[in-house]
Amino acid sequence: MLLAVFIGFIAMIALSPIPVLGPLLAGFIAGYIEGGGAGKGAIAGFLSGMLGGILLAVAAGFVGAFFGLPGFILGFAVGTLLGLMIFAYQAILGLVGGALGGAVKGR
Repeated sequence: MLLAVFIGFIAMIALSPIPVLGPLLAGFIAGYIEGGGAGKGAIAGFLSGMLGGILLAVAAGFVGAFFGLPGFILGFAVGTLLGLMIFAYQAILGLVGGALGGAVKGR
């Protein structure tokens, strides 16, 4: 499971600039590597999406704090809120892609 999640995480970071398709493909990769059906693939895709989303959420918080808005606290708060939305987006699409990848490998 760890190998599938780590490779999915790397794919998530690499493919995240591609809207919707990037996290789906990264979740698919994690789910396919994990195998074991749609359930295990969904878990691997979700975990890889969570790891990628956490990294992007922290980055968005610091970018908002230093470059986005006046005032460090306000910028960090807005950046972190945006980052949490990115986190949820990455994790849910990773889950869907992982379920698809696990189902394809399970056949």
